[in-house]
Amino acid sequence: MALKDIKAKIQATKRMNTVTRAMEAVSAVKMRKTQETAFAGRAYARAALSILARLSGSQDVLRHPLTQMRKVKKTALVVITSDKGLAGGLNSGVIKAALRSISSTEESASRPISDITIFAYGKKGEEFFSRKGYTVAKAYENKRDDVPLSVMQELSSELSAGFLTEKYDEVIAVYTNFRSTFEQTPTVRKLLPLAVESITELVQDIQPAKGKWSNESVLASPHAYEVEPSVEEVLTLLIPRLVAVSLYYMLLEAKASEHSARMVAMKNASDKSKEVTKALTRQFNKVRQAAITREVSEIVSGREALAA
Repeated sequence: MALKDIKAKIQATKRMNTVTRAMEAVSAVKMRKTQETAFAGRAYARAALSILARLSGSQDVLRHPLTQMRKVKKTALVVITSDKGLAGGLNSGVIKAALRSISSTEESASRPISDITIFAYGKKGEEFFSRKGYTVAKAYENKRDDVPLSVMQELSSELSAGFLTEKYDEVIAVYTNFRSTFEQTPTVRKLLPLAVESITELVQDIQPAKGKWSNESVLASPHAYEVEPSVEEVLTLLIPRLVAVSLYYMLLEAKASEHSARMVAMKNASDKSKEVTKALTRQFNKVRQAAITREVSEIVSGREALAA
């Protein structure tokens, strides 16, 4: 390889290193902001969970239509992925978990694709399931980090209405749970029929395993409630709201995971570009040294020939 070509490759690799380092820094800032947002609202989610937990023993909750278990024939699958790539295996992990969730039993594996309705939040999930022939009922862009809760309330209302009219027998959400900067786990949660256990797991997942927010005191709550105006009216408002809050926190967790995965991927790319630059520089020096040695040899040989 010519010296000019090697030098051009070194310059291109250095420019790439500048870009990946900038993307790494941006993703780090976005990851911290998203995690702060999720954790700041955790008290609200835990308080709502506490109310539901206190009411869960009553017959009103057990009789509520959104908590009724029934034989699963139709499934609504909410898949939360990113719009952009360069995030390692983040999106592929979510898609694989989604496929496993709808084929985890022999009965579900034998169901036709038409029994699965996809609600895709993020272009990567939408593109995959569209190619596979699944029905994509709704597709949302996942570009902004400051997504308002109202967007998830709209989706929650549609899913709740579909469950009440038996359009869907279950609603499952698949997203990436943020455990730490270097660990993001594809997670499957059943949204409907609503169960206290699934909300409890979601609230616990908001707290990362390591880092700044890994320690928190236990939420204190009263041992009994007096419900006004009635348990039925409270549940009618509370349960769809909990579904919306659940979706919102899943989105925040997925956002934090996306930025974290991209930050790690860009750091690896930066480190690799440094290694490539070092290897190319070494190759450049060797080729240049060989050229200089050859030129010196030619000069010496020419001089000896003239002297003879």
